Amino acid sequence: MSIQLRSEYGILKKVLMHRPGKEIDRLTPYNKEELLFDDVPYLEVMQKEHDVFTQMIQHASGAQVIRLREVLLDILRDEKLRYSMLSGALSERGFDFLIEDLFPRLSNAEVVSILVAGARVWELQQKLGKHFKTDLGQSAFAVVPCPNLYFMRDPAAVTQAGVIYSQMKKPGRRREANLLRQVYENHPYFAGQHDIIYRGDLETEGAVEGGDVIVLSERSLAIGNSERTDHSAIAAIAEKMLQSGAIDRLYEVHLPEKRNFMHLDTVFTIIDQNLVLTYPDAVSAVVKTTIYERSGKQIDGKDEVVARDVQKGFLDVLKDEIEHLELIHTADGNPDYSSKEQWFDGANVFAIGPRRVISYNRNKHTNRALKDAGVEVLEIPSSELSRGLGGPRCMTMPIERKSMH
Repeated sequence: MSIQLRSEYGILKKVLMHRPGKEIDRLTPYNKEELLFDDVPYLEVMQKEHDVFTQMIQHASGAQVIRLREVLLDILRDEKLRYSMLSGALSERGFDFLIEDLFPRLSNAEVVSILVAGARVWELQQKLGKHFKTDLGQSAFAVVPCPNLYFMRDPAAVTQAGVIYSQMKKPGRRREANLLRQVYENHPYFAGQHDIIYRGDLETEGAVEGGDVIVLSERSLAIGNSERTDHSAIAAIAEKMLQSGAIDRLYEVHLPEKRNFMHLDTVFTIIDQNLVLTYPDAVSAVVKTTIYERSGKQIDGKDEVVARDVQKGFLDVLKDEIEHLELIHTADGNPDYSSKEQWFDGANVFAIGPRRVISYNRNKHTNRALKDAGVEVLEIPSSELSRGLGGPRCMTMPIERKSMH
């Protein structure tokens, strides 16, 4: 199997997901902003909602759900990798000096727990006793948790040519990208099965997050230039993708830097070959798009890639790319509900097949508009999942879809 995606709506075959766990319980009213949350979810209900989501994907599409914790347990049976990843997590706050004493005391599962849910000072002191002294308070984090990890879309992106490893903009999310990188490079499901488009593992590289990457068609890709993804990363990805021959065009979509359009996939989702769900206020605010294409010339044996800016709305660009484009607006464009449902990611549905989507049940006006357009809408409970400000698409990383051509 070669890991590539040629559409956003082909029948789902395999998807990587992460069930929220102890890392969510680490959130408090006092640390939530530091950990990039606006609210404090109720974990037990959140897990039940996520379980409904996972089961719906399996039953409605027959897709295989690969669970992140299980593949982490698999790869960390390698003692050298387990040591390296634990040492890296401890070093983030200067605690890597503990590695020699701590490592032999931890099981594989405990290391996975620390990598995902972090560790407080008192938890490490329980393991190390007199071996560990610090001026930090006992409740301080020696390893910071990753509560955003259930948004599996962000740490990497699968494209027509292979995988983009994310370079997360916020330092607090960079371990998430490293976990995914290690899974893709070391687990037999993934290792040797994909080309790497962008490594995203150097401080000097521009930031890119998977939520900004959308497969527009078999031959085109869109990446949002957002508060989380930089122009320099997009330009580097465009060059690699176009030189691979996998696509003919890459669109850099210049999004306004606002919290409720954090990533490109929060403002529009492709749910069929010619059908797009969009938040019109955001898409109409895009006044510039950069188009990357091959020039037809070669430099040092490689295709030259050129960029040009077009001063027109992204919807006009989409109409040029997608024939007979049809649009559905969040809350059917009703201003009383559109911004409210967009806050809870009304435009961020997850397609499990052409015109078959999973959506939050709270976005009832958007869901009704989808149904009126002939889309099958499967609704999931969302009182707690939505508190992280990400939708069903955000919570999934598709690895394989059935080709529609």
